[in-house]
Amino acid sequence: MGKKIVGIAVVLAAAAALYWGLTQKPAAPDIQAVDLNGHPVSLAQWHGHPVYVDFWATTCPGCVQEMPKLVALYQQYHPAGFQLLAVAMSYDDAAQIQKLVNEQHLPFVVVYDAHGDISHAFGDIRLTPTAFLIDDSGHIEQQIIGDPNFADLQRRIAAG
Repeated sequence: MGKKIVGIAVVLAAAAALYWGLTQKPAAPDIQAVDLNGHPVSLAQWHGHPVYVDFWATTCPGCVQEMPKLVALYQQYHPAGFQLLAVAMSYDDAAQIQKLVNEQHLPFVVVYDAHGDISHAFGDIRLTPTAFLIDDSGHIEQQIIGDPNFADLQRRIAAG
């Protein structure tokens, strides 16, 4: 009877550990960068607000096409504290990044991840677009590879 209880306890402990691992959101890395205007940027400065971190490239047609939607998303939710960090990939061209930012009048923070440090911190991102929605407590709520579902994204941002 004692072995049976120990076995049940082990199974319950394993189930609890699995549940904990699947339900707990990982903390977003505390990245440090400099934006295209020379200002320091860190995710910690936006703690308490939802943040969308978007990895993109000027050579990615989907990335360029989604920029107007990201601008609209930012303009809708920024007054309530929402932040958007656009991370241009290391293989991109600095002049092309600045050209796109100027042409599309991007109102959110844009950084050039020239050495791939930010990409590495988020798990060696290589595909674009790849994005992360970070909740107001600094945890990754969702990773999005490819085109985001903007209706779902708006729902999640509005929920906090």
